[in-house]
Amino acid sequence: MRDTVLRMSKSAYVSGMKTLGSGLRALHVLDDAPPPRTARTKHWFYSLTRVYDPQAMIKMDVPWWTYDAIDAVETWLKGREQARIFEYGSGASSLWLARRAGEVHSVEHHEGFYEYMRPSFEAQDNLSVELVEPEVSDHPVVPSQKEGQSGLDFADYVAAIDRAGGTFDLVVVDGRARGASLAHAVQRLAPDGLVVFDNSRRARYRPAIESSGLRERRCTGLTPTLPYGEQTSLLSPV
Repeated sequence: MRDTVLRMSKSAYVSGMKTLGSGLRALHVLDDAPPPRTARTKHWFYSLTRVYDPQAMIKMDVPWWTYDAIDAVETWLKGREQARIFEYGSGASSLWLARRAGEVHSVEHHEGFYEYMRPSFEAQDNLSVELVEPEVSDHPVVPSQKEGQSGLDFADYVAAIDRAGGTFDLVVVDGRARGASLAHAVQRLAPDGLVVFDNSRRARYRPAIESSGLRERRCTGLTPTLPYGEQTSLLSPV
């Protein structure tokens, strides 16, 4: 019952914000084009009317992390135009990263989302996205702690970084089975590399972060499309 109420509330919010955005654009209160990200409050307010719209986020040129994390990673990538990146969880962030790095490999677990985004992915020459759906299992080797994901094994998904091979300057952990993904990321991270771990304030992720052996910088605050504060952590070798 609780899950049903939450889904209905989320659906109503998304629908309401998109309707509001259409109305504000019709009244010329909002422009069709997003404001620059340097005008953070305006950019954030505009983004609220584009919630769950990855194509709009591509146009806004933002990943789905906190603004402070976005700014920090963009600064970190400057001078690293040939950076090699691996990403757990594809989307607008995949395009954002590919515009700023030499090579981006991403893994996606959801076939419907992958097919929806596929034309955008394939238009970016230095981006490769692998679809790896979880396997149904009574005894998952790598389970996900997310609600509704029980009985699914993400072992092959998590191992995608090993199939890509080599080391990575930047690894983004923003998909499923994040604890196991982080453990694999640490093994593939360049000595001076960086891990972006999104939604890091969630209690189920804290043990993996705290036992990773990496130094944590917490970036909290506004996030594109979200009406509440969030946290993205930047993890680096000690």
